[in-house]
Amino acid sequence: MNKSLIIKLIILFLLPFGSVAQKLKYKEIFNLLDAKEYEKAEPFLRSYINETKSVEPSAYLFMATIYEQKTAKDDVLKNVQQSFTNIDSALFFFDKAYATINEKEFKGSSKDYYAMYSKRDLRSGEFGVKLLDVQFIIEKSTAALKERKDKVKMVNYYFTQAEEYYKGAYTLFDSLQNSFPGEREFYLRADEAVLKKLTDLSSRYESAKKAFDSYKVSSGNLGKTGYNHSWSVSEIKNFKKEGNTLTDFYQDKLEVWDYKKFADQSIALVNNELKPIRENLLKYDIEINKLREKLKNDSVSVKSDLTKLVASLLSEKLKKFDPDPLPMNVFAVKVANLEYRSTLVEHIKGDKKNDVFERLKQTEHELKALLKLDSVASKLQSVNIDEEALNYKTFVAEAYTNTVLLKSYAKAEKEYADREKKIKEKELTVRKRAMQWLVQGNDSIPLFADTPTSKFKPLVIEEEKYTAGIVFADSVSGEGYFSAITVSRVPDVSVRFPIDKANFREKRLSSTKGLSATDDGGHIFFVLIFSMNKVKDKYPVSVAKIYRSDGLSWSHNYELDFIPDDLEFIQSSGELQVKGADKSAVLDKSGKLK
Repeated sequence: MNKSLIIKLIILFLLPFGSVAQKLKYKEIFNLLDAKEYEKAEPFLRSYINETKSVEPSAYLFMATIYEQKTAKDDVLKNVQQSFTNIDSALFFFDKAYATINEKEFKGSSKDYYAMYSKRDLRSGEFGVKLLDVQFIIEKSTAALKERKDKVKMVNYYFTQAEEYYKGAYTLFDSLQNSFPGEREFYLRADEAVLKKLTDLSSRYESAKKAFDSYKVSSGNLGKTGYNHSWSVSEIKNFKKEGNTLTDFYQDKLEVWDYKKFADQSIALVNNELKPIRENLLKYDIEINKLREKLKNDSVSVKSDLTKLVASLLSEKLKKFDPDPLPMNVFAVKVANLEYRSTLVEHIKGDKKNDVFERLKQTEHELKALLKLDSVASKLQSVNIDEEALNYKTFVAEAYTNTVLLKSYAKAEKEYADREKKIKEKELTVRKRAMQWLVQGNDSIPLFADTPTSKFKPLVIEEEKYTAGIVFADSVSGEGYFSAITVSRVPDVSVRFPIDKANFREKRLSSTKGLSATDDGGHIFFVLIFSMNKVKDKYPVSVAKIYRSDGLSWSHNYELDFIPDDLEFIQSSGELQVKGADKSAVLDKSGKLK
């Protein structure tokens, strides 16, 4: 195209519309069209068609071609309406061209306008253009445009569906995510309404994926669209931190969250694991309540029954969702209470009532059971029951009606444990003290040496065998005593015997000592009381012989010229040998000093 023509066309384009209409000529526009400068030619061609009464039919064909090329470049996702407009415009002008182009066009000078459609005639070998060829091209382009419009509709329909379904899934997941403080609460509080939302979430994602697959097929059928979408799936592994970002569907790589997998897995967990657990929680509570009634009505221990109630498996399954489940804390209190009360029943019905060791051990066991009850009751009280009850609505409603009653139960159990603990701690002190005393009538005989407030002054204590010493009715009058030590702390052998009262007074107790001896069978006992201080160059000594079966046999006072430090009973002769550092004395079976 010559430079002067281009300049002229540009000037015409810049002139007011009326001026352009007066000076515009189709031949000048055709030079641009023939050179395929469609973008430059379009405004002039449009003005020509709008302002010319007798339009060259080829002008319609060229305008249709311009719109046809435009629609091939249109963004079928972002500017679908523009694409439809261009297709419709192309079809409009193709129809106008088809209706106005005739044989006359190809006999005059106008045939040059169709040179681009020229081809060689196979029969004559001549190169040229025919009306039928142009009409065929128009028909073919018209059919292709109509087909493209349908394909664009399908591409846009499935793409829009995929985007809307996915956004719907995202919105639903976002609402679920914001409805619960965490993953634990999400699963534990999942009811039928939540399950319905999860089912809907799965369905929306599945619909989005199906629509996307259909979009990809439709997009392939359409041809080049300027997009190469791929469906890149990420699994939701953290309920609160993932799944809450929305993808840009106009990016080629669609980063999507697998809402269907999350929803299906969540539904399966709730239906297959949590629902059975909820049912078993109620069953377990009922069984514990039955044991409580059994203990209360029959006054029997239910410890063996408690061991049959296997809660460990239930606890393990529940801890998969909740590391510290409220129901298990409640059960721990109930079980601890039953264990403590069962322990009391066992001890009441036991045959060790007169054994101070067993009674001490029993009290220690009772206190241990109480400490366990106190610990689990304290833990239950520290739980935010109002908040945790939201995770176990069915359990709380069925077992306790409401949280007010459950909190009252926790408070009552803690108070009961506190009261019982004080009682048992006091009882434990008493039982430990009882270990150190023998009880005979109104007298308490100490089994330890330092007894400033007791009238009994132990001089001999053979652990868990016997004790002996002096009992003072007053500061002057004293007599010897011997008592066998029993597990009941009530002596089966207890005697008093006369001693040298003049020399064994309370004020001389610090210098008074004792020795003892017995036979191998523990049937005969000897008690020797002596003073470390001499009286008239002799050491005062009192000796008593006691039979387990008959009590006191004899008691005599002696004066020895040595300090006794050991006794030996000679069973063969019945004699008692009193030994000193380098001297000894022998008493015959009747107590006579030999």
